[in-house]
Amino acid sequence: MAKQPDPNIPEGASPEGAEAGNGTAPTLNVLAQYIKDLSFENPNAPQSLTQREKGPAININVNVNANPLSQTDYDVVLTLNAEAKDGEKVVFNVELIYGGVFRIQGFPQEHMLPLLFIECPRLLFPFARQIVADATRNGGFPPLMIDPIDFAQMFAQRMAEEQAKAKV
Repeated sequence: MAKQPDPNIPEGASPEGAEAGNGTAPTLNVLAQYIKDLSFENPNAPQSLTQREKGPAININVNVNANPLSQTDYDVVLTLNAEAKDGEKVVFNVELIYGGVFRIQGFPQEHMLPLLFIECPRLLFPFARQIVADATRNGGFPPLMIDPIDFAQMFAQRMAEEQAKAKV
């Protein structure tokens, strides 16, 4: 009996997902995720927990760094800082340094920076966001739900800054 072709696999493609050319498909794997540093400060407790007429001003800073661990493995670190102030008085301050170890194989070299500074932090962000929300809630405040971050725009801005520095 002849083997019937699988209708889910395009004609001419191998079932293992290997691409023509180098024989392997590009892969991006998350090997580990971890909290490197987590700090929550509520310097004026319990007074800071009283009802307010208006919410505090919240300033959020985000940074991404990446370091090679081996030929294929990279440590990508997402740093989130959120400071809430009522006038000049700090209501709370939370800092999270959240990392992930990624194995990246089969991608052209020109794709590495966008992968490390856009795709990897995009994968880490939902977990980091939840940790910040839990920390603020556990600190006695409503959970701070950070809006989604456009890492592609952040990367483009960073590259423009680097190019401007190179010209100077």
